[in-house]
Amino acid sequence: MRLKILVTGAAGFIGSHTTDHLLHAGHFVIGVDNFRTGKRANLASALTNPKFIFCELDVTEESAFTEIVGQYRPDVIVHLAALVSVPESIANPALNDLLNFRTTRTVAEAARLHLVPRIVFASSAAVYGDPTHTPIPENGPTLPLSPYGSAKLASENLLLEYASRHGLVVRCQRYFNVYGPRQDPSSSYSGVISIFLDRLGRNLPATIFGDGEQTRDFISVYDVARANALAATAPGLASGVANICTEKEVSLNQLWQLLRQGFSEAPVPLHVPERPGDIRRSCGSTALAHDSFGFRSRISLEHGLRDLARQCSIE
Repeated sequence: MRLKILVTGAAGFIGSHTTDHLLHAGHFVIGVDNFRTGKRANLASALTNPKFIFCELDVTEESAFTEIVGQYRPDVIVHLAALVSVPESIANPALNDLLNFRTTRTVAEAARLHLVPRIVFASSAAVYGDPTHTPIPENGPTLPLSPYGSAKLASENLLLEYASRHGLVVRCQRYFNVYGPRQDPSSSYSGVISIFLDRLGRNLPATIFGDGEQTRDFISVYDVARANALAATAPGLASGVANICTEKEVSLNQLWQLLRQGFSEAPVPLHVPERPGDIRRSCGSTALAHDSFGFRSRISLEHGLRDLARQCSIE
């Protein structure tokens, strides 16, 4: 069944890949973005597709966004627009509250008013804080260490309340560390992989905060886009949360060694003090995502890194 799906943050890193995936599957997509961090170039393929409509709009403009939802009456809203920087959420908590919580309320209220039956929400592993055990299950303790993680958790609770009171289906996708093409290494929002690759390509030392033994669960953006599409389109879904990850724990030191293999004269990384709000260990369980809508990651880190390096013209 082909659906009409509205994607906020459609020109962003995850948003543009999700948009491409949905269009490739034959769905009609309404993309919304204000280009604060997203790029029009990320939508190059989508803009040639007759099933894609783009609306340049800031989701914080509540009445304008609600009007767009009323005009197109989508079957699903995939809400990916956000402030995605933990350091910026600490430096500017008011902006974090606006972009990571209040916009979620705007999306939820627009969905309620115009009877949108499903919302897929970009949450984060940051809701867990620094867990004592991995892989992290969805029912593990949620003790976020940053305003970013707190806003994501508050948004989940708000959306699940709307689901309970108004009969919506809400899927909260707790992304772990997403990497892939279109992740801008020059941006403060970028993931460590794109930054490391950029530094290697320019024969510059990478910066590692702390001792480098902190771990992450790195997942390809192609897998994340597929997970979003499954959560948006799978029939008969109940509301809930799910980790979107690989169940594989990799330290930053291990990651650096993997990446530097193609660079015979890679400089030694520069270690600096760890940052406030950084998590020591992160690796999630995928059981609920698999049981709820059949998702498991398919792309290994090694394959994903080779593909990314090739697309960046580094290899």
